[in-house]
Amino acid sequence: MIRVGIGGWTYEPWRGLFYPEKLPKTKELSHASRRVTSIEVNGTFYSTFTPSTFRRWAEETPDDFIFSLKAPRFAVNRRILAGAGPSIEKFIASGVSELKSKLGPILWQLAPTKKYDPEDIATFLELLPEKIDGLKLRHALEVRNETFRSADFISQVRKAGVAVVFANSQKYPLIADLSADFVYARLQDAKADMETGYSAKAIKTWAILARAWELGKEPNQFPLAAPRGKPLKSRDVFIYFINGAKERAPAAAEALLHRLKS
Repeated sequence: MIRVGIGGWTYEPWRGLFYPEKLPKTKELSHASRRVTSIEVNGTFYSTFTPSTFRRWAEETPDDFIFSLKAPRFAVNRRILAGAGPSIEKFIASGVSELKSKLGPILWQLAPTKKYDPEDIATFLELLPEKIDGLKLRHALEVRNETFRSADFISQVRKAGVAVVFANSQKYPLIADLSADFVYARLQDAKADMETGYSAKAIKTWAILARAWELGKEPNQFPLAAPRGKPLKSRDVFIYFINGAKERAPAAAEALLHRLKS
């Protein structure tokens, strides 16, 4: 399974580019979810939502649509992650299970200033719940400090079954090691002067990479922090076009989806 999407669905510059000019704002999620196959919800990073909201999102989207949720800042923007337990519990209990089969990975994005501390990371990983209301939870950890480029860190996340985010960014380190049964990629280098944000050649490259990941392969064009892990027959793949020239994100996602179908 390869899912391709965008960050959120509320962004005024998308009107006229992605959304029809006269589309009611209340219809934006319905529209977006029929153009891309997944959305990373950024609002959950800043606010606490209710079960009824998650339920409404599920009702407004196609049966096979997937939401990834960005975990709240109170859980990740802290010097000592080991103290995040109450924030994690509050978030997981807020009603995320109302998404049911549409609940995808949960993204835990650490601050760029957070350096690798083996003991702190070990405790944090233990705090991430495996299930909620019978739903298996999948976790993706985005680290944004070079100190995480460590074989010990990769060993920890592999043991926990947590994916390290593959971040295509000019600002943050690229850690390409695969550590879970899914891949979570955040592409953050779109260019405003390109209609699709990325060139046709780049879109083709991402499509080839996505298919390789889906087949369980670990492409060798990126430096790794640790020896390759145990091969898998297949992996689910989640690719989000985030930031960069954000106005181009939907077009980039649609271009990649089109390429994957060819």
